[in-house]
Amino acid sequence: MLPVLLLLIGPSASGKTLFKRTRLEPDGLFYSLRSATTRPMRPDDNESEGNPYFFRDESYFEQKDKDGKISPKEPLATFLWVNEAVWEPGDPKWFYGVPEREIKDNLGRNMVYDVIEPRYAADMAKWFREHKETADYNIKVAWFIPPENDGGVVKKRANMKNDKKVRDMNTCGALDILRAKLTVDYMLCPREGIPSASLDRFLLQLYNNMIIDRERQEKEFLNRKR
Repeated sequence: MLPVLLLLIGPSASGKTLFKRTRLEPDGLFYSLRSATTRPMRPDDNESEGNPYFFRDESYFEQKDKDGKISPKEPLATFLWVNEAVWEPGDPKWFYGVPEREIKDNLGRNMVYDVIEPRYAADMAKWFREHKETADYNIKVAWFIPPENDGGVVKKRANMKNDKKVRDMNTCGALDILRAKLTVDYMLCPREGIPSASLDRFLLQLYNNMIIDRERQEKEFLNRKR
């Protein structure tokens, strides 16, 4: 059975992070891919290097080679300039990108990547398709529909210049999904208590397979010790 790449897409405050932390990461069922980012670390949220991001400066994303061409310091599977539409000279640029080594170091594990805009999820899926020889994965997409009154949650998270405006501009509607040419496998709204029965069945199957595989490995280990 192929390992799974689960792409979570949905607007800010739609429940992606909570779902990931409570349903996917416990027991090691999924590994959450980490991005490099230029946004400031938040010590009040117990953030540190590698948790939940690799914190970098702008030169990491905009390094110039000898010909003056701008490229990242290491290959990235995805690249996001989140505040590009509202950026003005003198403002910090909010760059995000998943380093290729972050994926390659965890090949063989189920992986999850959560992002607002479908086009960036499509970039991640494209990377896996292009590296099929070394990263052959079963790719699934879960679309998180936000509750109708989620503005308060988004506003609380807005702690940088133009943050709320940027979050509101980064949309994840049906047209965004069509433009990104993504096929949605599951739809859910966890913050309203609306699950996806098909996604639950899929995760249960993965969990059962994980338990069976662990039991098999334990038996093989015990047999080798005899």
